[in-house]
Amino acid sequence: MTIPFLCIFLAFLLNMISKGPVAVAMARQDGGYDNKNPRVQQAELVGWGRRAVAAHLNGFEAFPAFAAGVLVAALTGADPVWTARLAVAFVVARVLYVPLYIGDFDRLRSAVWSVGFVATAGLFLLPLLG
Repeated sequence: MTIPFLCIFLAFLLNMISKGPVAVAMARQDGGYDNKNPRVQQAELVGWGRRAVAAHLNGFEAFPAFAAGVLVAALTGADPVWTARLAVAFVVARVLYVPLYIGDFDRLRSAVWSVGFVATAGLFLLPLLG
């Protein structure tokens, strides 16, 4: 498996792992984790729990474009070194993004999100450069 394809898998896993803080916030509410109506309970979270939900959902928003960008770069024969660099940059940005969001570091979080966005855009643009 190539590094960019491994990064797709890691980005997928990060989306699943980012549910952990959401589950912790839900379990700390009165009545504990509501497995019968988890989305209703998530909508009622406040503070860091609400930010955990937002970070979790943002991962699902960013993932399709990233995965498509990796596939476009791979299928068009774009430079494999730059494809790997951009894919790794996206994953590193996503690893940093979730705790920054939960911790309410809004400006730094936005900067890290921008790195992920630029990496994804770069994956789509690499074929034009080659």
